[in-house]
Amino acid sequence: MYVQTIIMEVMVMAIKCLLSTIMGAKRLKMTEVAEGAGLARSTVFGLYHDKVTKVDYAVLDKLCSFLNCQPGDLLVYVPEKDSQS
Repeated sequence: MYVQTIIMEVMVMAIKCLLSTIMGAKRLKMTEVAEGAGLARSTVFGLYHDKVTKVDYAVLDKLCSFLNCQPGDLLVYVPEKDSQS
């Protein structure tokens, strides 16, 4: 008998979603954003918790229109620290 070990690779993204920050500043709930932007609540949930690995342009368009912001307000690049430092 042998045991098979599965190692899961953890993907660390350098792109961060700031939807939760924007929603907090505007005191909006996920349901309000989902309904107002015409998106599924699960889509807003994933972005709010920064758990998505890709975002469709149509989703960004709807969020930016509803929140009156730019894509750069929602998504920011946060470079990883240099491991040699």
